[in-house]
Amino acid sequence: MRKLPSFSAIIFDMDGLVLDTEATYCIAWQKAAEEMGREFSTGFCLSMSGLHAHDVKQKLIRQCGADFDLTLFGRLSSQYWREYVNQFGIQVKKGFFVLLEVLRLQNIPFCLATNSRQDNAQECLQLARLEGVFPIVICRDQVKQGKPAADIFLLAAETLMLPVSQCLVVEDSATGIQAAVNAEAPSVFIPSVLPCDEVASRQASYQLNDLGELAQIILG
Repeated sequence: MRKLPSFSAIIFDMDGLVLDTEATYCIAWQKAAEEMGREFSTGFCLSMSGLHAHDVKQKLIRQCGADFDLTLFGRLSSQYWREYVNQFGIQVKKGFFVLLEVLRLQNIPFCLATNSRQDNAQECLQLARLEGVFPIVICRDQVKQGKPAADIFLLAAETLMLPVSQCLVVEDSATGIQAAVNAEAPSVFIPSVLPCDEVASRQASYQLNDLGELAQIILG
C-alpha cells in the first residue's frame, strides 16, 4: 500500500468529513426554498459543500437572481435546520472514532479547522456529542479569509506549533483541498459528494473512501 506523505499532526475539516452535516443543511435548504416557491435539487445543495456562508449567498444569487430574499432564506433555513438537528442530532462520519483512537494511542496531535463560524462549529460538535474532543478548533471568524485561502490551515499549524508542511490536512471538498494546496500542506481527500471533484482528486496527496481507511494506513 502506498505510504502517506510524512506528517507530524492531522488537521481535520468538520462538515462532511467528521460530521455528516451536509445532509442536514440540504434538508433545511430544500424546505426553505420550497416555502419560498423554489425548488433546489439535492445536487445543487451538495454543490455548496465546503463553501463559506458568503460564497453560499453568491451561489444562491446566481441560481435564483439578484432579487432573491437572502435574509428570509437564511432565517427559514436556520429554523428548519435547528428543528431537524434538535430532533435527530448530527451523525459522526464512518471511521472517525477508530481514527481518533489511533491518533491518541500514537500520540499524534490533531485539531479541527473549519469554514464555519465558531458558534456554529461548537453547536454542531455539541449536537454530535463531540464537544471537548478536539483540543484546538480553528474557525472562519478567526482569520481574514476562509477556505480556499490558506489562512485557516496556516493558523491551525501555528497553533499546533508545527510547520504547515508537517500537518496532514484531511478534507472532503474541493474547496478544502484547494486551501491545503494554497497552504502547501500535504492532504488526504475523502470526498463526501460523488462523483468526486476531479481537480481535487489530482491535487490531493492521497484519496481514500473514509476515515477508517486512514486509520488503517497510519497503523501500517
